[in-house]
Amino acid sequence: MATTVRVSEQTHQMLQELSRGRGQSMTEILAEAVERLRDEDLLRRTNAAYAALREDPEAWEELMRERAEWDATLGDGLEDE
Repeated sequence: MATTVRVSEQTHQMLQELSRGRGQSMTEILAEAVERLRDEDLLRRTNAAYAALREDPEAWEELMRERAEWDATLGDGLEDE
């Protein structure tokens, strides 16, 4: 399925340069760029959520207790190699 996306002439030129330089289609370059932006946004939102959690001492302590419980189960039932 093809969809038209309007970009500025400058953006189009950059896409062409990247496409030639990387040997990928402009569609592939654009898809990778969007995926990276999505990943960066997820990381930014995750960091903001952890910062907010850190501001609440009770919530942070609860998270640390939960992590400690999970850490204790990491090797349950596994033989030492």
